[in-house]
Amino acid sequence: MMPTSLAPSRPAGLPHSIDLGDARERLVRHRIYGLVDSAERLRRFMESHVFAVWDFQSLLKAMQQRLTCTSVPWVPTPDPEARRLVNEIVLDEESDELPEGGSASHFELYLDGMRKAGADTGPIERLLAMLSDGAPLAQSLASCGAPRAAARFVRESFAVIDSGSTHGIVAAFTYGREDVIPDMFRGLVAALADRDPAWHRFRYYLDRHIEADDEKHAPTCRRIVARLCGDDAAKWAEASGVAKGCIEARIALWDAIAADLEAMPVS
Repeated sequence: MMPTSLAPSRPAGLPHSIDLGDARERLVRHRIYGLVDSAERLRRFMESHVFAVWDFQSLLKAMQQRLTCTSVPWVPTPDPEARRLVNEIVLDEESDELPEGGSASHFELYLDGMRKAGADTGPIERLLAMLSDGAPLAQSLASCGAPRAAARFVRESFAVIDSGSTHGIVAAFTYGREDVIPDMFRGLVAALADRDPAWHRFRYYLDRHIEADDEKHAPTCRRIVARLCGDDAAKWAEASGVAKGCIEARIALWDAIAADLEAMPVS
């Protein structure tokens, strides 16, 4: 069986494909996964990574807005299959089942994991509070206390959201998130193992993402990209550029967090 990290980027038989160069491989082989090896480093990692978890949900909602009807009065959108596929992803990501019963978004699950691990949730909670009060995103990011690299990552994600390109947004979500997240998170799960109960909630979040993204979401999203780009070489090229840019942005975030972790005193 071909390793996941080397799998083809397109369904068999399509005339075009997503070209990521070596960006995906550099991301899944990043040194950061071996650095999250203590409770202190886990907390520091989460305090930056939570912003990527949050803007993942924003990217998903942007995709839903473009592929389904979210306004009133309702009218049917052109692609019923894409409509169903994206709504299934939204259901999983926004209202997943919890092991103890009930449901929550993956962001809320992550935030709960941060609290249980003793990480500082202040900056991300201030961001949400300011946005809820109607403050602009740029102003909220600048004043909430977000780590600089995390704020830069969010701005780059929202540049894609604001681009107006449906196939670009879906490519960012597919190849910058769903397609690569399982391989990234496998590295973190391997690093965490079962060494501390404070990590259990976070590991549950990681395991849920691996399961949902690898088995359902990534294949679904690749189909949507293929349907949107069709035989248009220009769309495939634009989608490739957006997807690669998103992976490079994640590598830059990982570089910054890794450097921060390496600078922490040894406990």
